[in-house]
Amino acid sequence: MTSSTNNRLQALYQSDDYLWLQQTIKLLKTKDFKNLDIENLIEELESLGRSQFNKVRSLLRQIIIHLLLLEYWEQEYERNYRHWQAEIITFRDDLTHELTTSLKNKLIPELDSIYNIAVSFVSQKTGLSKSIFPAICPYSFEQLLKDSWYPLNNLKRIDK
Repeated sequence: MTSSTNNRLQALYQSDDYLWLQQTIKLLKTKDFKNLDIENLIEELESLGRSQFNKVRSLLRQIIIHLLLLEYWEQEYERNYRHWQAEIITFRDDLTHELTTSLKNKLIPELDSIYNIAVSFVSQKTGLSKSIFPAICPYSFEQLLKDSWYPLNNLKRIDK
């Protein structure tokens, strides 16, 4: 790596990271590996990985939130259940398109943690006590992703 090119790229990263990205892509496409700013390239790739994981984590949390609203918030059910179901459809579709095997493998062990955040959100939003919700996530990962799956309590109310 030439020190002047490396120094210019490192300075550029600090002042205009978008231009740095464009120049880095150009270096990669031309296979000019010796002039890459490896340190910042690694940082950007790590950041990309974190962003991808945070995105799928957020989508899963939104699915759980809306399932909890469907299952537990009686007061607003008639007025909002179709909206909540539509949101679940959208979040499931987005998650399915973003989810890779490795992201899934990293996400599954975090399911109970994500669930607990969703319970806190729903409790705050609805005024429902956290004690009415199961202590651990009652939904399997497969159920959370399945297009037509909704909690039984919700389905019983719709059939009425």
